[in-house]
Amino acid sequence: MLPTIDWQDGTVVMVDQRKLPGQELYLRCRTAQEVARAIRTMVIRGAPAIGVAAAMGIALGMRNSTAKGTRQFAVDFQKICDMMASTRPTAVNLFWAIDRMKAVFAEAAQAGQSTDEIADRLERESRMIHDEDVAACRAMGRFGAAVVPDGARVLTHCNAGALATAGYGSALGVIRAAVEQGKRIAVIADETRPFLQGARLTAWELVREGINTTVITESMAGPLMRAGDIDMVVVGADRIAANGDTANKIGTYTVAVLAHEHKVPFYVAAPLSTIDLATPDGDHIPIEERDQREVSHLGSARLTPEGAHIRNLAFDVTPSRYITGFITERGIFKPPFAESLKRAFEVAAVTP
Repeated sequence: MLPTIDWQDGTVVMVDQRKLPGQELYLRCRTAQEVARAIRTMVIRGAPAIGVAAAMGIALGMRNSTAKGTRQFAVDFQKICDMMASTRPTAVNLFWAIDRMKAVFAEAAQAGQSTDEIADRLERESRMIHDEDVAACRAMGRFGAAVVPDGARVLTHCNAGALATAGYGSALGVIRAAVEQGKRIAVIADETRPFLQGARLTAWELVREGINTTVITESMAGPLMRAGDIDMVVVGADRIAANGDTANKIGTYTVAVLAHEHKVPFYVAAPLSTIDLATPDGDHIPIEERDQREVSHLGSARLTPEGAHIRNLAFDVTPSRYITGFITERGIFKPPFAESLKRAFEVAAVTP
């Protein structure tokens, strides 16, 4: 399984997803600032992976802190948390991970632990967040594989694979698990402009595992559904509101509407850390708008004329009415989502 991010010799190492599939390069981050820059510039991306990276970046920053006492140590910690929180506004896993690290810090500080002891606890917590994410993805895969028929042609959008998580993947974890069960699965990967996560990353992950994969432009999804060439859709998520409205990579909303029109099941695979019960609906999800250059240029080559206005929304929101179900590490939850998503956390609270 591809190592997306890990601790190595007191540094945080991650595969540089901007270079794939042409080069498999790994970036070694030695400071919290370097981790934050890697998140902001999409060296690492995908909501669960961003959360893991933020936790590791916080732990790394506190390991490197030169604070002489616990008071300055706490000031340094808050600054690093604020820096991580400023990197990507839509992915709620980022803020979930930061809050979890804050809780550990507060508990350790209240217990009167030294700065070295607190740094140790923060590193252990970040490793736990990493390992729990891999376990959650594998559990999602086991649950999700049950709704994937043998011989299914599955459309994906963006990349919700090992590269978007600590390992195994959310939406691609469902596909991996179905293949591991012996099902014959064909994946149709939307290329996902403008960053091409589907064409570059999803296809790269699946091809190297020998899974049948076809890359299409987004504009092909509708005609293929109309022709009966797509059996189901499985995507990831960056934030799921309390009512089930879901933010995911730009273009997901269009796919969901097309799937609804053609009666194609549309599933969202995401860990509980992506469900934000404090956000009532999709209208309250902040949507990141990224650098215009991602649209206007391909590398150094300009694609659009000087003077043309550019919009580069990184995400859109799919209303819950278009979603068949949410595949989580605690099972599959169906409408009405306002009730079932709350129940997901109750199940998590009582299940070992």
